[in-house]
Amino acid sequence: MSQVFIISAPSGSGKSTLVRNLLERDPSLIFSVSYTTREPRGQEQEGHEYHFVSRDAFVAMKDCGDFIEWAPVFDDFYGTHRRYVDQARAEGRDVVLDIDVKGARQLRERIPEAVSVFILAPSREELEKRLRARGDVSEQVIRKRVAEAAREIQDFSQYGYVLVNEDVEEASDLLQAIVEAARRQADSEQTARLRSEDAAVRTRVSQILGTFER
Repeated sequence: MSQVFIISAPSGSGKSTLVRNLLERDPSLIFSVSYTTREPRGQEQEGHEYHFVSRDAFVAMKDCGDFIEWAPVFDDFYGTHRRYVDQARAEGRDVVLDIDVKGARQLRERIPEAVSVFILAPSREELEKRLRARGDVSEQVIRKRVAEAAREIQDFSQYGYVLVNEDVEEASDLLQAIVEAARRQADSEQTARLRSEDAAVRTRVSQILGTFER
């Protein structure tokens, strides 16, 4: 039986880097390449990180029911095509969905058995630093994304696991451990400590939220 892994995070948390590391470590995973109406960033390539389409093309696909989830994110649309999940299940392979918080909310409702992971930057200051490092967004956009992040973090308990991305290698190890635990259908001592209901996790998230109030 295939597993569906939903990986989401506030913008700037390092989600895409962790997902890329996971896929490099485990080539057996199918990656769901989302569709978006935004322009490519940096070295992004069509069909690799995203399928880049026009707004009209996206709306036409949405109206045809091609997306298992879709959502507006800031000024653009993002969506997950049904074929990736259908293909994985037909082949008995596990699929990874790298999606925004709004899309993750829809998918948890439609695939309640999915394993969901929420990734966080360790503080507001670090989140802002990562957003600025992209070099493709204005200060106004950064402020907007930070404010949205504060709202999104408050829904952390809706996910199965919470992973704070403080060190990329360590966070990559933990994400891989979550995948392996899901396949065994049993948490290790390590992954049990990442459960959203864990008291230490709740305390850490509260501390991170506190940095947004400064």
